[in-house]
Amino acid sequence: MRESMNHSLPELLAPAGDLERLKMALHFGADAVYLALERFGMRAFAGNFTPEGLRQAVKLAHDAGAKVHVTCNTLPRDTELKELPAALECIQDAGADAVIAADFGVMQMVKRYAPRVALHVSTQFGVVNSASACALHDLGAERVVLARELHLDEIAAIRANTPRDLELEAFVHGAMCVSFSGRCLISNYMTGRDANRGQCAQPCRWEYGLVEKKRPGEVFTVVEDGGTFLFNSRDMCMIEHLPEVLRSGITSLKIEGRMKSAYYVGAVTNAYRHALDAAVRGEALDPIWVRETEQISHRPYSTGFYFGEPGQYTSESAYLSGAEFCAVVEGERQGRAWLTQRNKFSRGDVLELITPDAPPATFVAADMRDLDGAPLQSVPHPMQPFTMPLPIQAAPLALVRRKMCG
Repeated sequence: MRESMNHSLPELLAPAGDLERLKMALHFGADAVYLALERFGMRAFAGNFTPEGLRQAVKLAHDAGAKVHVTCNTLPRDTELKELPAALECIQDAGADAVIAADFGVMQMVKRYAPRVALHVSTQFGVVNSASACALHDLGAERVVLARELHLDEIAAIRANTPRDLELEAFVHGAMCVSFSGRCLISNYMTGRDANRGQCAQPCRWEYGLVEKKRPGEVFTVVEDGGTFLFNSRDMCMIEHLPEVLRSGITSLKIEGRMKSAYYVGAVTNAYRHALDAAVRGEALDPIWVRETEQISHRPYSTGFYFGEPGQYTSESAYLSGAEFCAVVEGERQGRAWLTQRNKFSRGDVLELITPDAPPATFVAADMRDLDGAPLQSVPHPMQPFTMPLPIQAAPLALVRRKMCG
């Protein structure tokens, strides 16, 4: 993690769906986090933050030398706008560093009600050229989050034709939307949940079949084997291509995942922290950090549109993972590591300890005890506290997982 908020770019920007995820992002090296209040963010079903929670989040981040970007990137209707000034004033009063907006009206309200907070323009706006980026800069934007549909050469052209003080941000890891920069109505049509107001039900990920009008109830697949996933997207993974991303002119590298688990946020942030630091130093990427991206739940990976093909479509619907999250280190008790359980595991299981400062350390679960000192054969109960020896000393928020393959 950088020492202060005056750090030079490039910036590693991690998701913080709630306070636990924020702490994980900071612990594992994020330069900045992005999060939302309970309204106006594109992830309405994340934990999100109350006004008091936002103040706490900003303090934690600033104490760690990191910044806080607050999303106000839904497309609000007139009936919702009356609540926006108070939300923006709350964001400014909490000391947040930036507001991420996608709507012209919201951008103008940010300048009016939160003038001390930087304005960032969301990927929802769909910036794909330098003229748009320059116009937004003229309107007061300090950063634009580029559309996900751009090739790296197109990003380089935007960088070459925009003011140097305009920062460019882009996603480098996580789920991708089948619709252009998230402008999608499928969820609204099928479920009544508006994707552009943060309530997407992700019907693009559902399995579809063919029904003939005169044979209701008879569903046919449109392929010989497996299901029919017409809109299915891969996940993005650019960890092996960060040098190219930096050369294109991107100054903030964004990890998607405010709806993902705390383990996901910690493990992915950790991997990209090491990869980005290596890229900045001009060093080769250690394959261990590529492997780390395989240890979290994900769909088949792709480089999105950055290199053209293979794009993002996949017919594979399953999620993949090389490990299962087991426990979080809470501290130390009587010379032993004190942890809380997240998924059941047993004595003799092969585990890995994930810390910010070293590659994963493999060890075998042994000598587990409850807090009264009684031996445990397994740790079966959610959030159960227990103690066990670890292969190296680990600070609170270190992660323990059970290896499932490779």
